[in-house]
Order: sequence, then structure tokens, then C-alpha cells
Amino acid sequence: MDAQRTWVFGAPEMVVTENSPAHKAALAQASELAERGLRTLVLAVSSARISGEDLPTGLEPVLLVTLREKVRRDAPETIAYFLEQGLTLKVISGDNPRTVAAVAELAGIPNAADVIDARTLPDDMDALAQVLETHSVFGRVSPEQKKHMVLALQSRGHVVAMTGDGVNDALALKKADLGIAMGNGSAATKAVSRLVLLDSKFSSLPGVVGEGRRVIANVERVSRLFLTKTAWAMLLAIVFGVMLWPFPFLPRQLSAVDGYTIGIASFFLALLPNPRRYIAGFLKRSLMFCIPAGVLTGLLVTGADAYMREIGDFDPAQTQTVIAVVLSLSGLWVLVALSRPLNRARALIVLAMYAMFIGMFAIPLTRDFFGFVVLPANLLAVAAVFGGLAMLSIEGVDRVVARVLRRSQG
Repeated sequence: MDAQRTWVFGAPEMVVTENSPAHKAALAQASELAERGLRTLVLAVSSARISGEDLPTGLEPVLLVTLREKVRRDAPETIAYFLEQGLTLKVISGDNPRTVAAVAELAGIPNAADVIDARTLPDDMDALAQVLETHSVFGRVSPEQKKHMVLALQSRGHVVAMTGDGVNDALALKKADLGIAMGNGSAATKAVSRLVLLDSKFSSLPGVVGEGRRVIANVERVSRLFLTKTAWAMLLAIVFGVMLWPFPFLPRQLSAVDGYTIGIASFFLALLPNPRRYIAGFLKRSLMFCIPAGVLTGLLVTGADAYMREIGDFDPAQTQTVIAVVLSLSGLWVLVALSRPLNRARALIVLAMYAMFIGMFAIPLTRDFFGFVVLPANLLAVAAVFGGLAMLSIEGVDRVVARVLRRSQG
């Protein structure tokens, strides 16, 4: 401010608000520039002084300043990825609505032209949520409104992730389920966010999503191997403890079976890419499969042991070998069921585990080390029958669970 004049620099619709020809002409030109995607500011002058927080009267526009928004080359591709994944994208900005709409359209946001001026948004949370459900681009959004938008979407059951880099985004980022700040953003924004993109590239997010999906989906997949084993192990411990029967296998034999049915397979399965979207209800889905599969496996192992006691007095090593074969066939079929749909990588893992299973009993060195023996034809038939029944039972459980889940999700 000099001795006689006050200069004001800001958004045209905020600075030049009078119903004069000069103001109308400035607003019209600013609107035309904004529709071309240019951020437009006006420099105005007045002979009056500033009083409090109010703008001085008699402001006259002197010139318009435009800033060109540059859409990053990877932005349309990233946005297209998220749209393909079923996400709903919202653009909320403090800039002129027309500018925001033009830039959003360049970036590939659907229905960007149907932009909303946030100054017209309702204060009621339910009404605000309804507007957010039907529109995607908003301009002239205040920091407080950004926070309310996040809360309104959450009130409709949406999981909200938000990206931002300015101080004006801090309130909303803090309330979002996942606040994502840019590495070159303000310190306040990074402090309240749960994730900071150090390279400040929006295009890094698909990789972040892919890694998260890989971890969550693969943890669910391999956990079923462990939970199924836990179910049959508990059942065997109870049955054989109550009946006071000798346990049907040695600890080192169980370690061998666990190695190729669970341990080694789960290690490689956990490293494979898995694009499946997160679906709530992990524990329910896992237990629906693992408990029936584990119980049926335990019952068949108990049945095989009881049958061998009934038909003859066999050497303990023979009984242990039969039980190990039954558990191996059962565990490997659980692996097959959980590896579907099979692709080249998962098929190779499954085939490798079957090769280890065969080698365990066929190679003299490993067979002798783990205490297994070569089975006569009659005991080999017993192992094949009970192992086959275990495989059929697990296949039946897998199909029933899949059908129930499809119905519940459809």
C-alpha cells in the first residue's frame, strides 16, 4: 500500500464484485481464460484504504495474470488405472471451478465438465454426501469444506484416500482413511499423512496398490495352508490323546511333510504378484475352508490308523509311512485348491512340491533319514484309498465354499 492507493491481488470473482462495466468485462475475460485451463488472478487498485478484513471499496481491475496448469504426462494413465480398478475419483480444489474442470478433463476425470462451485454446497452432511455421490469435480473448495467432504463420503460407507501437498489439505488428509502427501508438499501435510510419496509422483500409487494387494491376497492364500494343518493337528492330538494310541508319525516326519505341503510352497506363493482386490471377511472365508478341510483330513488319518490296527499288526514305520502319504496327498491337494486359478508360476510350484513328495519316499537317503519304509502293495493301496478320499473331501469343501461365497457376494 502506498500513500494514496491500495493494491489487491487475488481471484477475480473475489476481488472485482461490483456491477460496473469494467468489473463485468474483467470477470468475462477471466472466465474465458479459466475455461481454457488457465489459473487466472486479477490485480486491482483502489484509492480507499483497507479497513479490517474487508476489501477496500472502489477497486478497479488493472490487469489479469494467468498461470498455465501442466498436467503430468503420467497422470491420465494413472487415473485410467484407478478407474479400471473400480475406484471413484473426486477432484477438490480451491481454484476457479472452470479452471479445475478444464484441467480435470485433460487428466481424464469422467464428467469433469459437470463441475460444482463449492460455495454453493449445502452445510448439511447428508445433503453434501448426496452431491458428492453424483459429482466428481469441485472448485473453490475451502479447507474446512475439504474436511467435511471426506467425512460426508465416509458417512456413506466409502473408504476415502486423499492426496494433497498444501497446508489447505491438512485437515482433510488427517480425517481420510488414507492420507497421501507429496514429498515436496508442506511439512504440515506430511506430518498428518499416513503415506508420503518421496518422489512426489502420483504415478507411484498403482505400484503401492499392487504391492498392498500382493501382500494381503497372498497372506490370505498361504494362511489357509497353515490353518488347515492346525485344524487336523488339533483333532489328532485330541483323538490320539483320549484313545491313548501311539501318535501316528514322528516329529521329523511331520517336519518333512510340512516342508513340501506348507513351508516351501508358502514361501514362493507369498512372493508371487496377486492383483486381487481386497475383500472384507478374510477370517470368515479362511475358516469356512480350513476347519472342514482340516477336520476331514484328521478323521481320515484317524480312520487309516484305526483300519491298520484292525487288519493286522504292522510295524510302526509302516504305519507312519502310510499316515505320511495320506497327509501328503491331503496337504498337496489343499495347495492345489488354493493355487487356483493356476498360471505358469503357481503350476510350477505345485509340480515341484509333488516332485519333492515323490522323492521323499523314493530316494533311499531321504526315506531312511526320515524313518519311512517301502510299502507293500496292500499298504500302498490303503494309503492311496485314504489319501484319495482326503483329496475328494478337500475338493468338495473347496467347491461348496466357493459356491457359498459367490452367492453371498452376488
